[in-house]
Amino acid sequence: MKSCHFLLPFLALCACSSLSQVGRAPEFSPLEGSYQHHAIYSSALPETAPRIGEGGQSSLWSAGTGSLLGDRRAAQRGDILTVVIEIDDSAEISNSSARARRGAQDMGIPQFFGIPQRLNEKLPAGASMASAVATGSSSSFSGEGEVSRSEKLTLRIAATVVERLANGVLRIEGQQEVRVNNELRELIVTGYVRPSDISRQNEITYDKIAGARISYGGRGQLTDMQQPRYGQQITDILLPF
Repeated sequence: MKSCHFLLPFLALCACSSLSQVGRAPEFSPLEGSYQHHAIYSSALPETAPRIGEGGQSSLWSAGTGSLLGDRRAAQRGDILTVVIEIDDSAEISNSSARARRGAQDMGIPQFFGIPQRLNEKLPAGASMASAVATGSSSSFSGEGEVSRSEKLTLRIAATVVERLANGVLRIEGQQEVRVNNELRELIVTGYVRPSDISRQNEITYDKIAGARISYGGRGQLTDMQQPRYGQQITDILLPF
């Protein structure tokens, strides 16, 4: 009974968190307070190089991002770049193993100062000390396993440079949320990139992101229907069978 009283508040809390979303669309995650929000608002946009003398000599070349030949690739904290995610992987693994072992052992005392012969006279018919102990064992094992996986994902997301490390490596973070009816699709990308890997189009592919963390999922009514209920998840964890 004590265990039941302990679980009741937990179950009530889980139920309240779900019941509060009944009839409501899932809410967007707030950007305020995130690394991305702080990086954008704390870093000023790059300034263009000053023009030389109005009416005097001037040049078409400018070091700023607004120049025709300027470098528009993300390089500083607060800059934005595009992450291209194109995953098309498949893997198949199968293995089987078998093991068998058999053993037998006999032990007896046919001669020992005539003692076995004297004991044989007192043993039941058919028993003899010549084969006093006989053991045997047999074991076998067989196992098979197979894994088949296929993944295909094509996405593009704008990420923000949230930190420039001392060695020049950029730490990026991007979050994208799309709500359709009562289902919220969420895409999150984080990792480290080298400025030299960013293309002239200010894009970088996911396979050039070190420590990449890519999450694509959803929240809402459809996702809830695809997940087991809280009670089933709890029993799956607690029950040993």
